Amino acid sequence: MLLKLKLHATAIAATVLTLAVGHLTGRPAEPPQIPALHAELAVAAAPDGLQAAALRGWGRVVAGDEFSYTGAPNPRKWKVYDGPGHAGQGIRSPKAWKVANGVATVSGNASGTTGQMSAKFARQKYGKWEVRMRTSVRDPKYHPVVILWPNRTSPNCAEVNFAESLGDTTLIKFNLHYACPGRGPYQTQAARKIDTTQWHNYAVKWNAAGITGYIDGAVWFTDTNPAHVPKVGMHQTLQLDWFPTAGQPTKPSWMQVAWVRVYR
Repeated sequence: MLLKLKLHATAIAATVLTLAVGHLTGRPAEPPQIPALHAELAVAAAPDGLQAAALRGWGRVVAGDEFSYTGAPNPRKWKVYDGPGHAGQGIRSPKAWKVANGVATVSGNASGTTGQMSAKFARQKYGKWEVRMRTSVRDPKYHPVVILWPNRTSPNCAEVNFAESLGDTTLIKFNLHYACPGRGPYQTQAARKIDTTQWHNYAVKWNAAGITGYIDGAVWFTDTNPAHVPKVGMHQTLQLDWFPTAGQPTKPSWMQVAWVRVYR
């Protein structure tokens, strides 16, 4: 009987997944680029939601963190920052991070003490990354960022921000930095309306042909210009950056990550 129930649950999940993808694309084929993201993209066919990896056959996970433990982030997997915040504003403190109940939470307080950590795993050139993330109803001065950062100094300031929300809390952005600011055009971008307080899966595929971004399995960013493809190895970074405004108080805010998964 237990086996039968599990099979029924699997069948139901598969049906919901098919319906969700069909609703997103209007046909059962692979999802094309979309003009906007809507609330129905949060439909979850499984506890982990719609994933680019599952929908596009990326295979097995080769590295990452499921956060299936309690306490500080695993020091064998993460370097947790301890020092000045973004652009010298506030403090990045290891105490801002806590892992419990299957998620890693980074909290930013009213005085700008927040957190950042970078992966010690999958420090590589090319690959696929997917991150399940949500935020509180945050202060616009706190910016959640899910990013690929260079393993060493990049001469062209390469950076792949595949989920970043700035002062407009209703938008999520993809920012591909391919040149250093101040030398002319330096990035390609995409932006979509989305409710970041709900769980969403943000993914990036990086190979010699270009960079592709996904939200809940749907393509929303593509850049195939060879000059824009990062030339150095990169790694996953998670951060909640503080951008204070003089004379304005900051409301405590947080970002949660359920997992980070890397594929070949």
